[in-house]
Amino acid sequence: MKKFAAMMALGLAIAAGAPAGAHETAAKHGGIVRSAGELSFELVNKDGKTTLYVADHDHDVPTAGASGTLTVLKGTQKSEIALAPGAGNTLVAKEDVKLEAGNKVVARVALPKQQPVSVRFAIK
Repeated sequence: MKKFAAMMALGLAIAAGAPAGAHETAAKHGGIVRSAGELSFELVNKDGKTTLYVADHDHDVPTAGASGTLTVLKGTQKSEIALAPGAGNTLVAKEDVKLEAGNKVVARVALPKQQPVSVRFAIK
């Protein structure tokens, strides 16, 4: 019985710690937040304008000198849109993008002096 109680306690401790390891934060701009490596990305799509916010543990990461692409999958259709640095910690799509429920988006971001990262979003 003691072994069972110890295993249950260990399992609960591991389960409780899982979200902290992922370090995904709440959306600050009304978008979808996902993490890749040490960074968090918030994808915001309003009125066809798409912005990607970049943060590291709730601290804005400047995007000057960064580049990237958004790959949007709509069923069997695939499109790629270039991202350019915007103000502060943003990357902005160079074209209007209409995201709809069921779309999948992959953002590939290259920040200065860092390895490129990819992050996936599912639009609900």
